Amino acid sequence: MSEKISVGILGATGMVGQQYIRLLHDHPWFKITHLAASPSSAGKTYSEAVYGRWHAEKKIPENIGSMTVYDASDIGAAAQRCSLVFSAVEMDKQQIAALEEAYAGSGLAVVSNNSAHRWTPDVPMIIPEINPDHCACIDVQRNRRGWNSGLIVVKSNCSIQSYMTPLYALVREGITVEEMMVTTLQAISGAGYPGPSSYDMIDNIVPYIGGEEEKSEREPLKILGTVAGDGIRNAGVPRISAHCNRVPVIHGHTACASMRFSGSKPLSGEIEDIWRRFTGVPQELALPSAPPHPIIVSDAPDRPQPRFDRENGNGMAITVGRLRTCNVFDIRFVGLHHNTIRGAAGGCVLTAELLHAKGYV
Repeated sequence: MSEKISVGILGATGMVGQQYIRLLHDHPWFKITHLAASPSSAGKTYSEAVYGRWHAEKKIPENIGSMTVYDASDIGAAAQRCSLVFSAVEMDKQQIAALEEAYAGSGLAVVSNNSAHRWTPDVPMIIPEINPDHCACIDVQRNRRGWNSGLIVVKSNCSIQSYMTPLYALVREGITVEEMMVTTLQAISGAGYPGPSSYDMIDNIVPYIGGEEEKSEREPLKILGTVAGDGIRNAGVPRISAHCNRVPVIHGHTACASMRFSGSKPLSGEIEDIWRRFTGVPQELALPSAPPHPIIVSDAPDRPQPRFDRENGNGMAITVGRLRTCNVFDIRFVGLHHNTIRGAAGGCVLTAELLHAKGYV
């Protein structure tokens, strides 16, 4: 690209916002030109706004640290500086929904990490390797709302990434997954900063994360659905039962999944082969953030593990292992992904790359 696309980050001071800074700094297609956060951060330099709570491993890039942070409600300031915004604001869900609609209505493309619009019928919830065809829903969205260049696309909940791509790889081969039992072991960074207290998490597991089980069970059906006249029509299967737990791991969501098939039941070797050769549209288009191998199969009996496998594919790959038969269902396996990269900021950056490649941005 001869000229980079100007982008903004809403919620730039939070955990996910900081990942956006890290991933977008020196991005070959995008250039950060606007930072926005809460009114308490507005008017400060970015370095001042995140003082004492910058958690990325590398230092704040100098050109970013000196940028002025704007109030996220100042849509006009964003419209003057960029054509696309990544949304990771922390507000009431209805306020987020209204704010993102206002940004899109002003002509900006909104790629959101938030859940506010995940169940809005004409807003696609995209995992680029799985449902890039759902970008067609943007045309439905624009026609219904009278938007020209504006749009809203959302990322799914971070907890489902570890099993959605392995699931879809089988579905794409004509294998029907009828039912799933999933137990997620979710890192504390998924709760944002400061998150659960150390007293709650050290020597402990918390077997409840508000709203996570419902999201883990319902969102896959929208992702696997089809574009209809007024939005997305959900798929009917698989039926999913989820148990979601917060565990004392900093980054990396793990899922222990069991699947029941209907019709032809593939052998473990066939499943591993499908996973190893799986690629999608992001790989075909050579999108900058796309991992060469979206699914990495580990042969080790005790992997994947968050500490060793979350950074696979620059944090964008799903690592699977422990594939074996199940005494109750048909097969079982363990999946792992980096929740603040693939499951949050990185997933949104990849989606934005897909939107640009398809001509929507």
